[in-house]
Amino acid sequence: MKKTVLLFLLIFSLTSCDVLNQIGGAIKLSQCDYKYNSISNMQLAGINLSNGSAISLSNFASISSILSGGSLQTIPFSMTLNMDVTNPNQAAAFLNAMEYAIEINEMEFSTGKMDIPIRVEAGQTSVFPLSIGVDLKNLMNRYSRDRVAREMSGFLGLSSNETKVTVKLWPKLMVGNTLIKVPAPIPVVFTFGGNK
Repeated sequence: MKKTVLLFLLIFSLTSCDVLNQIGGAIKLSQCDYKYNSISNMQLAGINLSNGSAISLSNFASISSILSGGSLQTIPFSMTLNMDVTNPNQAAAFLNAMEYAIEINEMEFSTGKMDIPIRVEAGQTSVFPLSIGVDLKNLMNRYSRDRVAREMSGFLGLSSNETKVTVKLWPKLMVGNTLIKVPAPIPVVFTFGGNK
């Protein structure tokens, strides 16, 4: 009986140390500096927009027609949002996985997750790629065709409207064999699009 209690306490203390270590890594990750780096692999309804910085005149008419809603059943939009994450701490910042949500001008845009370990060494900068995929037709049904078209036009640089992008990152910690999402997100805000 005594050996069982000691074994249980040893396992609990090892698990507790591991959880405390993960919490320390997540806290350091929350103290990192997050900045917009780039957008890559951008596609709208089968049109490859690359990084969105050079939308051709021929694509402009097609994009405007797509954003008007038209008779399309779905309007798939996808991209990779790359963020620089700089760790100013004296120790590595890390976690097991994370969930994220993207808002464009306070419009809920997309959610996703990264179920791979994330690590930024002390004093280093790493790039976090967030894969984003959304059906704009669903957003039009939820908000309105006009609002989604306006926000996407600003985001893509087709209008002079500046777009505020908010990224919320929820770290996930491994407790035993279960990933637990931290309740408070790490907020990252930057502006994008529009003509400057």
